[in-house]
Amino acid sequence: MAIHLTQDNKLKKLIVVGDRVLIKLSTQNERTDSGLYLPPGMQEKEKVQQGYVIKTGPGYALPLPSEEDDAWKPEEDKVKYIPLQAKEGDLAIFLLSGSTEVSYQGEKYYIVPQGAILLLEREEDL
Repeated sequence: MAIHLTQDNKLKKLIVVGDRVLIKLSTQNERTDSGLYLPPGMQEKEKVQQGYVIKTGPGYALPLPSEEDDAWKPEEDKVKYIPLQAKEGDLAIFLLSGSTEVSYQGEKYYIVPQGAILLLEREEDL
């Protein structure tokens, strides 16, 4: 169910800031292992959730020391980033308490800082 960005995708306009990741919850079973049916929204209250990474921010900002001879450089060249481990399409297991729920064009997403992600599953071979 990995959601990938395409040219006509509405999520292409979004820019994720800093060390944050945009996640869409994966569809979970409506039944428990014992066979009980759960009402809608019940599983969303669990402390740990899983979903697919839709977009990631640039990473952790590392400002470079300012030097007098670099005054001619544009401002965007003065900040470098440590990239995030999460990549688009990864399945992420994250702490719900560390995330922020947002609604964008009728869809529900979670903005999760890298520190609240517990585990990533990636499809590529190791």
